Amino acid sequence: MILVKSKERIRFVRFAIVGSIGAVIDFGFFNLLTLFISYFRENAVFAQGISFILAVSSNFTWNRLWTYPDSRSKSVGHQWVQFLIVSMIGLTIRTPLFIWLEEILLKFFSNAWVSSLVSPRFVAHNTSLGIVILIVLTWNYFANRFWTYNDITV
Repeated sequence: MILVKSKERIRFVRFAIVGSIGAVIDFGFFNLLTLFISYFRENAVFAQGISFILAVSSNFTWNRLWTYPDSRSKSVGHQWVQFLIVSMIGLTIRTPLFIWLEEILLKFFSNAWVSSLVSPRFVAHNTSLGIVILIVLTWNYFANRFWTYNDITV
């Protein structure tokens, strides 16, 4: 498997670090939108789509510069399109899962919630987003490694 080789493990760890930074961007903008803009408070699906695009932009930049600096046989534009296609497929995996999880978790947290510090909606939104980010990470890593950055040696 690809993760058996030391260089690939380093790439995976870097990809995960970049993804973690992207997750901070994703969560940050998602929460800014859902907490401070009333339209997005009731339309979290749109907020997670916007936060996703912002995170993807950051992830592409850092993956090209740091995770895969030896991938230069393709132009930046070509790799950006490939990365964006992989990410959009990830978004099509993520969005229905987010909708489904959000509904289930909102019901669960609304029935079981006792804290007055944060709302059940806030916890349901963020828990759903965290779960779908972890699921899509696997897709993104392998699709990008074998397609977007397939010009590097293992």
